[in-house]
Amino acid sequence: MKVSLKYYTIKYLIMILLLIIAVWAGLFYAYILDEVHDNVDDGLRDRKIQIIKAVYLNPQLLKNNDFGFNEFKINPITAGEYKNKSRLYNKMYYMEYDDKDQPYRVLEADFIDQYKMNQRLVIRTSTVEEDELIYDLTTALIVLYIVLVISIVVVNGYLLNKAMRPFYLILDKLKKYQFGIPADQENKEYIIKEFEELNVEINEMIERNELVFYQQKQFIENASHELQTPLAIVINKIDLLIQNDDLDEKNLNFLTGVKNDLRRMVGLNKSLLMLSKIENSQFNKTAGVDFNALIGKLVQNYEDFIEFKKVDVNIIEKGSFEADFNRDLADILLSNLLKNAIKYNNEEGTLNIMIEDDRITFQNSGAAVGLDPSRIFDRFYKQSSDHTSTGLGLSIIKTIIKQYPGWDIVYKFEDKMHYFILEKNKI
Repeated sequence: MKVSLKYYTIKYLIMILLLIIAVWAGLFYAYILDEVHDNVDDGLRDRKIQIIKAVYLNPQLLKNNDFGFNEFKINPITAGEYKNKSRLYNKMYYMEYDDKDQPYRVLEADFIDQYKMNQRLVIRTSTVEEDELIYDLTTALIVLYIVLVISIVVVNGYLLNKAMRPFYLILDKLKKYQFGIPADQENKEYIIKEFEELNVEINEMIERNELVFYQQKQFIENASHELQTPLAIVINKIDLLIQNDDLDEKNLNFLTGVKNDLRRMVGLNKSLLMLSKIENSQFNKTAGVDFNALIGKLVQNYEDFIEFKKVDVNIIEKGSFEADFNRDLADILLSNLLKNAIKYNNEEGTLNIMIEDDRITFQNSGAAVGLDPSRIFDRFYKQSSDHTSTGLGLSIIKTIIKQYPGWDIVYKFEDKMHYFILEKNKI
């Protein structure tokens, strides 16, 4: 799933922060815990020295065989049990105040008293306060951890949103930009250097594209116009020659063929110009178009052609097909679909036009073999050996449909019938 740059950055920032702060918190916790244990152990070692000194001054302390008020005891041991090194460990002891076992830190140290006897000194100190300190420290670390992450994410999100605002303005301008339509050329200055440079480069690119587009548009229109005029003159001259009674049948057929080729060239020139205009977005204005009424009007306009081909045309209205569309393009779209269905139909064939709320289907008889769905909308692809065809009619249809996201035109061949299905996006 695609995400915006801001959320993509924040996502990885959170992941990295969580890892870094977690490692830091763990190290900090271990360090504080070690310091607490060191302080407790240092206190026990200091007490050991003080108690041993006191024993030498007061031999009565050797009789302190159980933990009392001073939290130490001295018991005699054998020479085999004697150890030179002090031992530190944790142990649970019963505490009357809480009526349960509580953790203690214990130090054991063996020494030789003034009577040359081996004694074992055991000192203990409660670590309840230490555990509470660690618990409070852990709680504080967790709260600090959560607050720190949330604060960083919020601050970073705010700063990113503020810093990326110029980028979104530039992106919005690019989304709205269309060839041939004057864009907002207001010079906006951005604090961030990179966005300022990006905006300048995009404005210069738009100016260059507009210049190329205008030059291309002028060239196509001029070339088309300049071709149409001599072609029309040549066709008129050929018409005059054909009317000459001195022509034999061979020359008459030759001139008729030339005239037909020239007419095909005229149609090809017009179709290519139309394709260029559509692709260059020169039909931008849209309005509500009633396709039901437009189809009925076009069928009336082609009534002579329909009668000539003896095609039975049926308009089946199962719904109302309406959409925001350029009126000229809608006329061209439906005209090409209708002409195609009539021209390549069988004599005394059938054409059913089924209109639904979101679909128009042109169903017509014709060739007994289906066409190639992958190529039928390609330019100059011909579905028959008809030399009068330019091979651009269906390509114009597909080009028009591409101008409207969500629309589609598909071809099917079923039960010896050809289907051209126009579908619009459902709202």
